[in-house]
Amino acid sequence: MAHQDKGKYFKKHPEGTKVREDLKQEIIKQAKDNNISCKAAEKIAQKTGASLGEVGVGIDLANFNIVQCQLGLFGFDSKRKSVPAAASVSPDLETAIRKATVDSRLSCLAAWEIADRLKIKRLDVCAACENLKIKVKPCQLGAF
Repeated sequence: MAHQDKGKYFKKHPEGTKVREDLKQEIIKQAKDNNISCKAAEKIAQKTGASLGEVGVGIDLANFNIVQCQLGLFGFDSKRKSVPAAASVSPDLETAIRKATVDSRLSCLAAWEIADRLKIKRLDVCAACENLKIKVKPCQLGAF
């Protein structure tokens, strides 16, 4: 959603969309200054057994901003993006990214899976994508 949609995130979802009460309460508990970090959202999913998508819907319905993307793509201070392109990309990482790319995009989920499989930081996968001119999208939380 665009900047002008800030505070209207609930509009992304059909009227009457509901979130489990335990999930809703955990989201409210973890939010700070109307923001919730990507890492906090991940912890909420682990704690409640909800998917990241469900957590994202709950965040939207509460009209909280998702900040501090673990891939460095949005929500860092006044900058939209905080991850620079990697100077170089290892052949193994490039192969993994290209195999997981669909329609010239790598999903956030695929980026996380590649990082886990190759035992590297999530930010490193995104930096490699920047180098390879591959967009990371969609976000597991539905942020962009």
